[in-house]
Amino acid sequence: MSRLFLRTLREDPADAEVPSHRLLVRAGYVRRAAPGIYSWLPLGLRVLRKIEGIVREEMDRMGAQEVSFPALLPKEPYEASGRWAEYGDNLFRLKDRRDVEMLLGPTHEEMFTLLVKDLCSSYKDLPLSIYQIQTKYRDESRPRAGLLRGREFVMKDSYSFDIDDDGLKRAYEAHREAYIRIFERLGLDYVIVQAVSGAMGGSASEEFLATATNGEDTYVRSPGGYAANVEAVSTVAPEPLSDEEIAALPAAHVEDTPDTPTIETLVDLANARYPREDRPWTAADTLKNVVLWVRQPDGSREVLVVGLPGDREVDLKRLEAQVAPGEIDAFEDADFAKHPALVRGYIGPQALGTESDSGIRYLVDPRVARGTAWLTGANEPGKHVFDLVCGRDFTPDGTIEAAEVRPGDPAPDGSGPLELARGIEMGHIFQLGRKYADALGLQVLDENGKLVTVTMGSYGIGVSRAVAAIIENSHDEAGIVWPAEVAPYDVHLVATGKDAAVFDAAASLAEELEAAGVEVLYDDRPKVSPGVKFKDAELIGVPTIVVVGRGLAEGVVEVKDRKTGVRENVPLDMVVERLTAR
Repeated sequence: MSRLFLRTLREDPADAEVPSHRLLVRAGYVRRAAPGIYSWLPLGLRVLRKIEGIVREEMDRMGAQEVSFPALLPKEPYEASGRWAEYGDNLFRLKDRRDVEMLLGPTHEEMFTLLVKDLCSSYKDLPLSIYQIQTKYRDESRPRAGLLRGREFVMKDSYSFDIDDDGLKRAYEAHREAYIRIFERLGLDYVIVQAVSGAMGGSASEEFLATATNGEDTYVRSPGGYAANVEAVSTVAPEPLSDEEIAALPAAHVEDTPDTPTIETLVDLANARYPREDRPWTAADTLKNVVLWVRQPDGSREVLVVGLPGDREVDLKRLEAQVAPGEIDAFEDADFAKHPALVRGYIGPQALGTESDSGIRYLVDPRVARGTAWLTGANEPGKHVFDLVCGRDFTPDGTIEAAEVRPGDPAPDGSGPLELARGIEMGHIFQLGRKYADALGLQVLDENGKLVTVTMGSYGIGVSRAVAAIIENSHDEAGIVWPAEVAPYDVHLVATGKDAAVFDAAASLAEELEAAGVEVLYDDRPKVSPGVKFKDAELIGVPTIVVVGRGLAEGVVEVKDRKTGVRENVPLDMVVERLTAR
């Protein structure tokens, strides 16, 4: 370590939000170059390369072949697929000296598709799976959490190409099994959950999430085995009523409800002035109508009103997954002034819908089913309508999964109540289908000599993100605790004190361990106190710490397991045998 390009820090970096960010910088694995952009130092690069090696080994094992694309890409393929516009501000765009527009690649679906189109013309060329491990770029509006959400990052992206959907399913399962092996080898505590395809398109989609209390993704699971990203959860809706059942319901009636700007005040007034015999009014009986803008990548905007039970809030991540590639903007006071049909605080569905006079699109939570009755705005200040029935008194334009999911909600497959947890997205696999093949004209001749469109799968792993996710899973108050297969070294050898014999013995032990195939980080710094060396060893997080010091007089050294903290004295001449037998 006396020659290692490394400087550890005693204080946390000011911008560190999560443990992985804090520890990677303090332990000298990375350094910040700009917001969301990091330089890799020798220790960090060793970990990154080991993770890349595991990914590469398992991709090769499943029969995929490695290629490498440039990061600087032409605009035209992304225009053809529509993603030049869809990516919006997240895309790094630039012009060369000839004023030709280009981009820094966020993902490479288009380039993979065109490469296969160029080289494959027959069903005999398929099935095919190819992959790369490449640096990607996304212009994140708010890069944060260190390597977990950066503007430059390393990904493994692979793509399968098949003649039919059965082949796609086989390729998808092969990638799924490879991912399971990869994440097991990385030592991650992870879950596989159903996911939404979003702007990527396609049918089946699953995410691999590393469990983490501070993860960006929320997922749900049930006692019966259901697991899904919260964005993909389907609401269990009530059964719709028949026309006869709806006809028997009480008629809607408008009542005065002054000074009820919130759901809580509305419920209190309803119970005080308009009580009902069977049960009190609750927030779940109210229909809340939330007004938003949906902004498309081309800059165009559309007003959207989302109707949902008043005891639920809109989950913006769920909503944005439904409107992708559009994004959500707030509806401001000035916007209400330009839309007089929307009476703030008293919006009712009677004035909404693309077929209404307002023409405003109105989508509702699946709980707002045909035959359900609601207490909601009457489109007049100080008035609400009671017993307004969906399918009789108003008809929404459709349903949307935008309401928050809560612990205890029923799983859509009937497997029990849901519990919520958080995780970090580490991998995402899609059955893309023919979206990109159609856009870019990828066809081959089938066995009958007929041109058919190739079907594709897309499979990504966040390689640089894995460095941080592993730490989120595996650290303590003292520092990082690396799993053995990704640790920068196998052994952190510490020589303590000032006795030359200690340093000679430690140097000899380092050579013996290296000769036996053990990767050794040798702390040979001569004028650094034992306390500092021990703290650095704990911070850096190599799985085994070997201390050569006072015990040398008795012919023993201390061997410590970084994860468990268990120490034992081992005869010096037995250390190599002990460590290589593990």
